[in-house]
Amino acid sequence: MTISQRLDIRTGQSLVMTPQLQQAIKLLQLSNQDLCEFVATEIDKNPFLEHGDDQDYVATPNETSAGAEVMAGSDTDTETPQSPDETPPPSEDSPTPSEEAFESYDQQEHSGGEYDPSAPQRSMAETVAERPSLREHLLSQIHVDFTDPAERMIAAALVELLDDAGYLPAELDLARSQMGVEPALFESIITKLHRLDPAGIFARSLKECLTIQLREKNRLDPAMVLLLDHLDLLAKRELQTLMRLCHVDSEDLTDMITEIRALAPKPAATFASDVAPPLTPDVLLVALPGGGWHIELNAENLPRVLVNESFYTKLVNGTRSGPDKAYVAEHWQQANWLVKALHQRATTILKVASEIVKKQDQFFVYGVQYLKPLILRDIAEAIEMHESTVSRVTQNKYIATPRGLFELKYFFTNALPSTDGIESVSTLAVRERIKVLIDAEDPKAVLSDDRLMELLKAEGIDIARRTVAKYRESLNIATSAQRRREKRSV
Repeated sequence: MTISQRLDIRTGQSLVMTPQLQQAIKLLQLSNQDLCEFVATEIDKNPFLEHGDDQDYVATPNETSAGAEVMAGSDTDTETPQSPDETPPPSEDSPTPSEEAFESYDQQEHSGGEYDPSAPQRSMAETVAERPSLREHLLSQIHVDFTDPAERMIAAALVELLDDAGYLPAELDLARSQMGVEPALFESIITKLHRLDPAGIFARSLKECLTIQLREKNRLDPAMVLLLDHLDLLAKRELQTLMRLCHVDSEDLTDMITEIRALAPKPAATFASDVAPPLTPDVLLVALPGGGWHIELNAENLPRVLVNESFYTKLVNGTRSGPDKAYVAEHWQQANWLVKALHQRATTILKVASEIVKKQDQFFVYGVQYLKPLILRDIAEAIEMHESTVSRVTQNKYIATPRGLFELKYFFTNALPSTDGIESVSTLAVRERIKVLIDAEDPKAVLSDDRLMELLKAEGIDIARRTVAKYRESLNIATSAQRRREKRSV
């Protein structure tokens, strides 16, 4: 056996994930809020980027807004707007997304009005931000109510242990030992904290939280104490058992339950730190008078970015040194790439949303019971993109429709076979049908899971009893026995 050396030439193809391509993929799955933050950072770093303004751009009569019309049952491709003159593209060596995806960037970026800082959304956000947090609210009370410095420090430390609902952990022995506090003093401090506002704060359980609030209202009588001791029976609607344990009649028990329902099980829920930002749609869907739908991007949420060509020309003409020329060329390429990547993102979202509306037209017309089974592959094949691209587009993206605000992922559901084997049924539609049947059931003939299965099979839905039970539990609907007791008591 001889060993020798030789030189071969081979050709092959491989996909290289360049930094620009990785960034384009990241932009595709960003929510609008994250995208605006990313764009603001890029504008701060790149001298050739600046915020767009409607006054910077004048549309020609032939240009339309960034949107598409989808007719019911139509198989036509999504319409894309014509493009105005673009900014000069980067060099051919710069890896950028597909050129065809960027034909109408300038027009789309200028299709909406400038964001008004005095709009109601901004004012509401500022008002929420100015409200004190729960921590600040409690510490201000502790500094007044606790005169002893040691007790004040322990109380302030307990503030840091509160969860989002305003509860302390059930087990505090470790925290107490770390603070070096005697059990009696530790318990007396917690009791004193129970008197702070909001009522029920620093409780260690739901029972203790409700007890604090009822005591403050002077409604903690023996019958109410017994009811709080059996909250599990109240959740199961065991009203007859509760009347016997609490030694009250049905009228008194109803009054007691009404009082408990008026309490706040999460005393910290009203503070600014718990206020969630409102959801804003990425896509708007409007019904057309003659049938079909008009789909457009929400221009108020799109970041408007322009490339400052005049500034670039000045720098190019005045630049002499090699490093300066490299700096200008690099940032000019990055600026043009970002502008094109933003437009490709917007165009892709519009394509995916248009195809979803086309597939789920019956849902928008008639409701959730007409939601069709849909998977990522169905949309990907229709718009000739990869499934991963569709998955990224539908993440954290919302569409405003005549039926409400929905996440794009909402329209992708699994399928259940029909009894005739012709057309499958969406699992969301089956869940909605189960809810409708239970809401309409006769109190004297409550539907069991077996009976629900029979009714669904009679409607052409092939479903097992355990699947009915799983869907019922996902809707937070009680069992037939619990519903029967509840409706009998009512």
